[in-house]
Amino acid sequence: MRRNVLIDAPSNLGLRPPAPGAVPGCYKLAGALREQGLLRRLGALEGGVVVPPRYGLGDWREGDGDFHAAAIAAYSARLARRVQGHVRSGDFPVVLGGDCSILLGAVLALRRLGRYGVAYLDGHGDFRHPGNTEVTGPVGAAAGEGVAQITGRGQAGLTDIEGMRPYVRDEDVSLLGVRDADEDQEELARLGISCTNVGEIRRRGPEAVARAALRHLQNSPLDGFWIHLDADVLDPSVMPAVDSPDPDGLFTDELRALLSPLAASPRCVGITVAIYDPDRDPDGSGAVLLADLLAGVFAQP
Repeated sequence: MRRNVLIDAPSNLGLRPPAPGAVPGCYKLAGALREQGLLRRLGALEGGVVVPPRYGLGDWREGDGDFHAAAIAAYSARLARRVQGHVRSGDFPVVLGGDCSILLGAVLALRRLGRYGVAYLDGHGDFRHPGNTEVTGPVGAAAGEGVAQITGRGQAGLTDIEGMRPYVRDEDVSLLGVRDADEDQEELARLGISCTNVGEIRRRGPEAVARAALRHLQNSPLDGFWIHLDADVLDPSVMPAVDSPDPDGLFTDELRALLSPLAASPRCVGITVAIYDPDRDPDGSGAVLLADLLAGVFAQP
């Protein structure tokens, strides 16, 4: 039986400041979920903390590429070492962010070990890169460039750490839960990157969509797959505590039904959880929701 191991990766380096002089509060995600007893409820081993560098844009200006790029790359390599050791030993890392740039550490770890896929559950396509800025706007915040970066698109300092570009092949990504009007869908379809939006999930049913994703992610060339869960995949009526609370997202039961078959697969090797911001959640209800969801789906019997 695989053992859950809980690892904190409280990096907020991939997000823009929420206000001048402020820092994104998602670095408190791990602490807020641990306060809900998540370690005990998962039956998890203690995996410790990978401490991130300090947040600070310094003299960065629009047009300079991704801010914090060198710090994110160094942090990703450190996080990768932690994740790699646990995956190699058969543990199941539950990595608590932080923002979506923590996924770079996980996929770098997996790239060192073999060929892995990613089930990317997010309200956005996260496909901003230097080749599509006329549609998506300028690059800068790595957290909005996740799918592009893990598939090798973007500045080499982040997309080619250790010469490992791409960490994940286009055909090995399954993007689930993007808003129906998301601007990245046309390019993703043209490139053959699987993307299923909220409307399609509701038309087909989340369980059927999850089964189709599993057929995609459990094919023989892959050694396994990783789940990335961005809290903004949920509708803001149930999860407003994110930096981009766009309407028309999934509801909690829909996300649970989508996530559960993926988590139950023996080919699933870990999960990153990102973007929930306790600073935007004064009553703590978002932490309760996420902890209940993770405990219900991933707890060891």
